Amino acid sequence: MAKPASEPNLDRERLELALQSARLGEYEWDMVDDIFRVSARMSAITGLPQGDMPAAKGDALYRGVHPEDRDNTRKIMEGSMRATGRFEAEYRRIREDDGRTVWMRSSGLLVRDAQGAPIRVCGVVQDVGDHHMEEDRRRTLMAELDHRVKNVLATVQALAFQTAKRTTSLDSFLATFAGRLKAMGSANELLTAARWRGAAIAHLAAAELGGLAPGQTRWEGPELFLTPRAANALSLALHELATNAVKFGALSTETGRVDLRWSRIADGGFELFWTESGGPSVERPARQGFGATLLAQVTGRELNGETEVEYRRAGVRVRLRASAAAVVERPETVPEAPTQQPIETIAAASGPTDLRGSRVLIVEDAVLLALELETGLSDAGAEVIGPAYELSEAMALLDQQIDAAVLDANLNGLSVTPVAEALAARGIPFVFATGYGDSAGAPLGFDAPIIRKPYDVTQVAAAVAAVLRAG
Repeated sequence: MAKPASEPNLDRERLELALQSARLGEYEWDMVDDIFRVSARMSAITGLPQGDMPAAKGDALYRGVHPEDRDNTRKIMEGSMRATGRFEAEYRRIREDDGRTVWMRSSGLLVRDAQGAPIRVCGVVQDVGDHHMEEDRRRTLMAELDHRVKNVLATVQALAFQTAKRTTSLDSFLATFAGRLKAMGSANELLTAARWRGAAIAHLAAAELGGLAPGQTRWEGPELFLTPRAANALSLALHELATNAVKFGALSTETGRVDLRWSRIADGGFELFWTESGGPSVERPARQGFGATLLAQVTGRELNGETEVEYRRAGVRVRLRASAAAVVERPETVPEAPTQQPIETIAAASGPTDLRGSRVLIVEDAVLLALELETGLSDAGAEVIGPAYELSEAMALLDQQIDAAVLDANLNGLSVTPVAEALAARGIPFVFATGYGDSAGAPLGFDAPIIRKPYDVTQVAAAVAAVLRAG
């Protein structure tokens, strides 16, 4: 039965709609008459003039192809046509109308007559510039990530070396180094939430002082955001000052106070004052530790400014001056001020945690961290179940007797929520140990403590002991 006359028109309309939706432009090389036909859509995409032009025995297929890509493009297209009767190639094209260089993908089909002789090539082109721009952005981001990771690793290595040089015992080294890593982690968490555009001084202060001596610390100043480099430097400086205040200074007594204030200065930078009062009488230390070295030699330079430390009898006073180079505009995305999780204040320094008789499940996809957790909990007397590195492994262990669990929030891209739900249904307490910040990643809706990485394993053991006691 013959098709109604309207059906060819309908088929053509469907083809037109498909080409338009896919943002494709069609062309044809009539090999018999050696004519190259450019459609209106192809003209708009490539800048070639619309209509018929001499094909020059196929050279018109490569008209406008970037000189650096022309030979390879010809080799790919002609080789594929000979081998399969089809081709597809990506290349750069220089538009004839405005001279811009654009990325194209061209696909074609060789049509033969009844005797097998080639008579024409039908093809389409597509502008794939957005795809290549996205690939370029991805490569740039990966290079930036690689740069930042290497910087972080180098900084951690330097911190470890400098801390080791100035500590006399392994326990002291571990405690001091862990605190400095946590300060770096807090700053990086704030920077990540702001897409690495900057971190607010107030947020850095809250992260370092928010969980210390409630009612004894205060911070105040205008909204100022620091570059990633300056934010990390200030975070470490505040950590060192807070640690010394807790050990020897104003926060070592219930009557002591720490007042942190900052203000803008005329050149666009800022000035910050750390003032301690109400604590024990202060004397200049006989030996300069890493914290003092960091303040004197590192912080000021990283902030393009200077630092002065005064050991006044009434309390330590620090003045930090930073140039405009350390300050950035308010980022589009600004996280909420960090909140200190109560469980994080459970200190392991009060004595060894006793977990004897407890069966503790470990769910952690980072093997080294899992091994560290296993060692730490075993040293505390617990019988470790696992570790489970995958969600399926964790689910398979749930039929065992379990008294408590330590859960990473994310297991190789999968949420640990199914494990948490199963444990909660059985009334088994658990602790989240996660590298995610407050804004994302941690499972919600569970009444469970959250410990942020990097952490001290003895802190995790103390947290497990706490939830066991509460249960």
